[in-house]
Amino acid sequence: MKALHFILLCVFSNFSIALFAQAGRVVIEQGATGTKLVVNGKPLMVNGVNWDYFPIGTNYSYSLWNQPDDFIKKALDDEMTLLKNMGVNTIRVYSGIPQKWIQYVYEQHGIYTMLNHSFGRYGLTLDGAWVGNTEYSDPRVSALLVQEVQALAAEYKNTPGLLLYLLGNENNYGLFWDGAETEDIPVEDRVSTQRAKYLYQLFNKASVAMKAVDQAHPVAICNGDLLFLDIIAKECKDVDILGINVYRGSSFIDLFDRVKKEYGKPVLLTEFGSDAFNAVTNAEDQQAQAMFNVANWKEIYENAAGLGKAGNAIGGFTFQFSDGWWKYGQTDNLSIHDNNASWSNGGYLFDYVAGENNMNEEWFGICAKGPTDAKGFYQLYPRAAYYALKEAHQLNPYAEGASLSTIQQHFAGIQVIAAYLKARGDQAALEGERLKKISMSRLSAQLSTFNTGGDLISTPNNPVPGNTTFPDQLGFDHMQSFFIGVEANPTSNFRANVDVNILGNVANNPIDQIFYENRGRRVQLNSTTGNLTVESLNRIQIYQASYEWNHKIL
Repeated sequence: MKALHFILLCVFSNFSIALFAQAGRVVIEQGATGTKLVVNGKPLMVNGVNWDYFPIGTNYSYSLWNQPDDFIKKALDDEMTLLKNMGVNTIRVYSGIPQKWIQYVYEQHGIYTMLNHSFGRYGLTLDGAWVGNTEYSDPRVSALLVQEVQALAAEYKNTPGLLLYLLGNENNYGLFWDGAETEDIPVEDRVSTQRAKYLYQLFNKASVAMKAVDQAHPVAICNGDLLFLDIIAKECKDVDILGINVYRGSSFIDLFDRVKKEYGKPVLLTEFGSDAFNAVTNAEDQQAQAMFNVANWKEIYENAAGLGKAGNAIGGFTFQFSDGWWKYGQTDNLSIHDNNASWSNGGYLFDYVAGENNMNEEWFGICAKGPTDAKGFYQLYPRAAYYALKEAHQLNPYAEGASLSTIQQHFAGIQVIAAYLKARGDQAALEGERLKKISMSRLSAQLSTFNTGGDLISTPNNPVPGNTTFPDQLGFDHMQSFFIGVEANPTSNFRANVDVNILGNVANNPIDQIFYENRGRRVQLNSTTGNLTVESLNRIQIYQASYEWNHKIL
């Protein structure tokens, strides 16, 4: 009996060890020269990208994970192959992705996943009712969010390919929903500051709860730049990593040094980058996007452990992999690549004009997005930033012999113009596929049948020659109406469309006399020689036309 117990114990122990090893252990390793993220004993610099899958014409309501497995596999294979080729080793994905697809991406493509819970950033359901603005001081909110993230950790903790958890998405920016606050109010007395204390206290509480369930994966929070860093340092002592969404232009300036001095936690840049559209020239600007992204990654690598600078950078996630055509209007113009700049940022001097917006939400992709095919797939077309970052990610700042000098030499050798020349072929292919200059936007036919009949009516059984009173007969008749649309898109800021209607047979027996095709009925004209009945008039007509021209008025 003792032997059986021993055998069972060995089997159980071996199974547990194998399961733990399969899921992987990720730890934060603090040393004399800085901090590293260590996966199964080896340091990992996170070469990440913000990744999603939204075909043109869809928005946030679309979910790849609701599609059939074969569809998901193809979509993942198409995109992860490009990511792997670029040197990406981690993707940022919001919660909702099933475990099996995190495992699939890792086992088939060698790419980890950072799993992101929004932590009430965009509202939540409380006691059966949707609440758009999350109040983190509410005990019900605290209980709900802690329960959700703890359940998340319990579900995903043994998932191969899971790298770490991320809570929130610049939730500190969501604390200002009461409007702009008066600058004269002391910072410590502002409503947003009071709310921030509750937010960061809850972040810490959630981190503790998650690590009680899963000790093998770190927990990071996502902050908007360094706003409320003093409160974070005080309230988030149990958080492992400070994730930061930051858009400062070509340099992060004092970001790494401030976090090192004021908080002491490792830094993971969860969003950064540049859009690929120039608001001044109203045209795509791939070279500018590439230059900003390359400069950003250079600073991340320079601040890695062991290189003599801040030593707290463990990686980042470029924003983003492909354009989001739904970002500007959210629910409108989902099939239009809007070039409306929605916010202003002086750090991006290539198109900054004081008092005007220059950041184009729908153009942040380092890959352009092709049209959706009949099966729901689309193809990506790498921009210059893709090829430039592919070169950047060939460097391992943890490699033996790595130094600030070798990093600077590596990045000095990245030629943005060469990356742009590579991307021109992809750009030409995309324009050819979209038939950018002119394309057919509509081809349809409307076929209808009408039957007129009844008692005590004067409508004749058969049409009377020359009669122009309608309905002209009892019984059946039919309508044929055809539509052809043509769209022209000669430049990125101009689009025009015209739909033409062509009549076939026009029914003469409908009781309702008001319908679009009635222009094709026979009419009687007065002439010097008497009345003239014309059987066919205005058979072809423009049905509708529109144009959109976004141009800056100087």
